[in-house]
Amino acid sequence: MTAYTNPVVSGFYPDPAVIRVGDDYYMTTSTFEFFPGVPVLHSKDLIHWRTIGHCLTRKSQLDLEGCPSSRGIWAATIRHHAGLFYMITTIMNHGALRKFFVTAKNPAGEWSDPIWVDQPGIDPSLFFDDDGTVYLTSNGGKSGINQAVLDTETGKLLSEDKTIWPGTGGAYPEGPRLYKVNGWYFLTIAEGGCQYGHMQTIARSRSPWGPFESCPRNPILTHRHRGGHVIQGLGHMELLQDTRGVWWAYFLAYRMTKQYFYHLGREAFLAPVQWDDQGWPVIGNAGAIELEMNADLPPQHPWPAQPVRDDFDDKALGLAWNHLRNPEPASVSLTQCPGKLLLLGNAATLNDIAAPAFVGRRQEHWDVNVATRMEFDPKVEGDEAGLAMYYQEEHHYEIAVIRRDGQKKLIVRRRVGDLTAIVAEELAPEGAIELAVRAEKLVYHIGYKVNGELRELATGRTQHLSCEAAAVGFTGVYFAMYATGNGKPASVPALFDWFDYDPA
Repeated sequence: MTAYTNPVVSGFYPDPAVIRVGDDYYMTTSTFEFFPGVPVLHSKDLIHWRTIGHCLTRKSQLDLEGCPSSRGIWAATIRHHAGLFYMITTIMNHGALRKFFVTAKNPAGEWSDPIWVDQPGIDPSLFFDDDGTVYLTSNGGKSGINQAVLDTETGKLLSEDKTIWPGTGGAYPEGPRLYKVNGWYFLTIAEGGCQYGHMQTIARSRSPWGPFESCPRNPILTHRHRGGHVIQGLGHMELLQDTRGVWWAYFLAYRMTKQYFYHLGREAFLAPVQWDDQGWPVIGNAGAIELEMNADLPPQHPWPAQPVRDDFDDKALGLAWNHLRNPEPASVSLTQCPGKLLLLGNAATLNDIAAPAFVGRRQEHWDVNVATRMEFDPKVEGDEAGLAMYYQEEHHYEIAVIRRDGQKKLIVRRRVGDLTAIVAEELAPEGAIELAVRAEKLVYHIGYKVNGELRELATGRTQHLSCEAAAVGFTGVYFAMYATGNGKPASVPALFDWFDYDPA
């Protein structure tokens, strides 16, 4: 038995979908309003994962213009059949839900343009049966889980879209997965909503159309009865068999920093799976899990550690970086000033449902030191650039350089709901400045570096950048370099020489 630590992928990586292709494992997760969409992660050992690409890298694949926070890409699922990778998902934007899938021979990309599917509901997944039939299984609304036969060449449905299982009575039956094990078709779904009542249930049938028999031990995975436990919200599970025939479950959950608050987002967790003498799966410790677990893991294959510093010396951003919605090409450049990231602010701000000049990466650790060296000399009032801790447009903190009352100022601003305040202000030094944040489990220490040490200007509680504080939200905190003209194009760009992400 080998010890391992949950989550296996930390930070905002929700709705993990995982497949094995030969000796390799691939994972996709949901990305909502962030671009590029749907990262593809690769592992050789179930535990160590690295991002190798994204499924949706072009606006023709993913149009996020005007996309509200926590809309956009929901519940992506990756599958592989006959040498081709499939990623199917739902996009929620402009008041409409639409399903589509893309394909690729190499999971690192590039992926095809979308093939649209006319089926209602969310959370689609694909199952390729032994006879070549492809089943499209989705949340069908309040009726439960719907299914139809899919033509993967055209995206057309080849059968009636039928409700096959209502679930066990929990709210929001969603995230269906269909598998075939020992002659049984197993259908597993999430119920109870994405918060503290989240749970995973399962049913089986001799036919992919049912009728489905519910497992007598449902739910098979939940912490809804473990109110004080740090791990909550377990669900949206994927079953997987490794190269040795050992079974595993991947699923989302989140870690509370204190009662009812989490800011890193929903993360990817792993648990071993056993099968009981009645042929039903037993997940983890009788349906519960821990941060530290022991299991019969395959030989470990860690990847080289990611460097602390990104020097922006390449012609394209690294795979860790995301934009807020589709970036404006004129707002972001690595070529105008080689060796530096140039951000030219547009009219959009961090408060807007828009696409500001924004380059951010997920916060993946409670305790981490973040810093960036910025050159910015604002010429007019409204010009602004800095370093943000961003959850969504109504919940973010930033340390920024601005021009105010004719002077170059350094400020710390906090926005929490409809309350916005500058909580620290001083004259900004001339020349470059190293903006810095020391993140701890419950608080951000925000300031800038002097002789390598943090000079703290203000703090901000992590709980205010959480789903609970925002009252809605499926994402997690980003550390982001940004620039804005606050309602008009900025007069000068900001240059970022490097960015450090150093887990404490």
